[in-house]
Amino acid sequence: MANLDKKRSPDEQAPEIALRLLARREHSRFELAMKLRQRRVQDRVIEQVLDDFEEKGWLSDDRFAEVFMRQRIDAGYGPLKILADLQQRGIYRTPDAMTAIPESRWVTRAIEVRERRFGLTDVSGDWTERQRQGGFLARRGFSGDQVEQALEAVRASEE
Repeated sequence: MANLDKKRSPDEQAPEIALRLLARREHSRFELAMKLRQRRVQDRVIEQVLDDFEEKGWLSDDRFAEVFMRQRIDAGYGPLKILADLQQRGIYRTPDAMTAIPESRWVTRAIEVRERRFGLTDVSGDWTERQRQGGFLARRGFSGDQVEQALEAVRASEE
């Protein structure tokens, strides 16, 4: 990161700092506020800068949630993990695009993640392996029903 003018206070540099952070990637309002606080910018200045950025369309929680959700889906995460991660970043509502994804697509995604990690072998008789693979999928944020269907779908296809 380029050195900012040492004679200017963090409050005066806040818009430049925030813009530089947004140029790297999308941020939620909460994330950007936290990063500005870490740089000792006063809360009232943070609110002014973030309000201004939202007004200009440079900062959008909806856009951030959409981009974040798509990246996490592509990385192999399920809906529960994605929603939890969004909440940690200050987004407390489910993105519209995520609501539009049908349950069958999440099950298909769980099968794909399982295949990539473990292959598609029948684990019906091996409870240790079934538990290991199911635990992995659960930690990735897939629901119990999605995990069970992913494990069952493979068994049905091998018969």
